[in-house]
Amino acid sequence: MTEPQPDLFEMRRLESLSNTIFGVAMTLLAYDLPKANFQALPGWGDLYHLYADRLGSLALSFIIAGVFWISHNRRLARQPLGSRVVVILNLFFLLSIILLPVTNGLYGNYAMSSAVAVLYGCHLTTIAALNAWLWWLTAQARRHPEIIGATFPILVFIPGTVVAAVAPQYAPYFWTLGFGGLLARRFIRSDAPA
Repeated sequence: MTEPQPDLFEMRRLESLSNTIFGVAMTLLAYDLPKANFQALPGWGDLYHLYADRLGSLALSFIIAGVFWISHNRRLARQPLGSRVVVILNLFFLLSIILLPVTNGLYGNYAMSSAVAVLYGCHLTTIAALNAWLWWLTAQARRHPEIIGATFPILVFIPGTVVAAVAPQYAPYFWTLGFGGLLARRFIRSDAPA
């Protein structure tokens, strides 16, 4: 039996908290969807006009949150104990997830606003940067596939945010490429166990 280490935090407890936070945040993404109040029976055009942009941003944010949830759980499984710094960084990461429904709501309602699109892009970049930083602290080998996979979205979200400043209608295409991190992780060979 090993001696307890009072300076280390059991990450399983953080995993329980994070599952709750991700679940609530991903559910709240749909909260901002408009409640229809049509004067007459709506047609397909009415439904499209009311929901198309908002459902697109909801789907993008939900999938992004899901990918980061998977990454977060994989990371916590590899790190049974964490220092205070690691726990605090994880809490900031979870805070960035809690704020996703806020920026998603803004983006769903004002996607053509460059200011809102840039805010949303900066938020996605912050989530990705915190995730990559936590992987960097967790993985032993610096060319570990998980670090490459976690860094890839940053390299996509930053140019996507720059595009959002100039042409916000094209930014979602860049942000969607952030899922390439899943593929990048698969193609990188590492000496470290996967």
